[in-house]
Amino acid sequence: MTKTTFIAIFAVAVLLTGTIAGPIGVVQSADALKSKGTSASSINSNKVCGDRLCSEPATEKKPVEEKKKEQVKSEKKTESAEKAKEVPKKDAKSETMTSAKAVASLKVPKTVTGVLTSVQDPGQGHENHQLAIVLPPSEKVYRGYLTYTASENVQLVALHGPLKDSNVKGQKIWSTDGKTKFGLTFVDKETSTGVWQFSGNAIAIHTTNSEPFTVSYSVTYTEHITDGEKVFRKTITSQQDPGIGHEEHQLALLLPPREQAYSGHLTFDASEPVQIVTLIGPLTKGEVTGLTNWTPDGETYYALSLVPTKAAGSTQFSGNALALHTFNSEPFTVSYSLVLTK
Repeated sequence: MTKTTFIAIFAVAVLLTGTIAGPIGVVQSADALKSKGTSASSINSNKVCGDRLCSEPATEKKPVEEKKKEQVKSEKKTESAEKAKEVPKKDAKSETMTSAKAVASLKVPKTVTGVLTSVQDPGQGHENHQLAIVLPPSEKVYRGYLTYTASENVQLVALHGPLKDSNVKGQKIWSTDGKTKFGLTFVDKETSTGVWQFSGNAIAIHTTNSEPFTVSYSVTYTEHITDGEKVFRKTITSQQDPGIGHEEHQLALLLPPREQAYSGHLTFDASEPVQIVTLIGPLTKGEVTGLTNWTPDGETYYALSLVPTKAAGSTQFSGNALALHTFNSEPFTVSYSLVLTK
């Protein structure tokens, strides 16, 4: 009885243990099973695949980093292609500096010395004359000093132009073909040696003789681009002088009145003898008492410097206005080259 009872109890214990252990194995967490890669019970029979059940749909992960890298590469290629298509932009600063250097180089004085033997003047109407070209015709305006000594008395020549036909009105003209015409400044100092200050588009030494002459010279000059601000090359016709008391006179205004004084050089060729006018001021009426003066309205006054000269000439000047003047009532025409230094 005792043995039989013991066996019965042992059998019951074994059965109970199996009954309890079975459900415990079945209810293990699916999360735990996921990491084991083993089969679940018949109730939860899906196989575990890594970090998910095999029955669960796979979550597709996007290769973010790779996509970003590919996107950057694509953008760079696109950017490079666009740059290749673009026309290279000019460096405005570089161009400005280059232009400034070119202009500055023109203003650097140049000195040329030598000995010339004249040749027949190629100008129409000058076939029996002799000419020695010091500075050849140029679009730029020469400004400088010429020192010379010749084998005979010579005349000094400056050309201004070329001129339009409408600007040819009685002033002396020089032309090789009758088409391209220059205003002719012809200065006869009646000497074989001297110093001459000039401005013009060409400079030469001349005689009215047919025999060649020889001249030794030294010329120092700068070249200037005509800009209408500091360098002028023009042909103008005079108008009635607007000054009170000058109503019967003619005036060709080269530089209008301004408070800051001008300074520079003028070479001109007029259709008749003229006077060089320089105005200094403005001044009060009391300040011009006893002085030769000029006023357009009786309120604004200028001291007046009036220097008689020939129809052609060359001069330095300084003042608040510059003009050429005649005491005649008929207009005159003047071609000129003018370079301001201030």
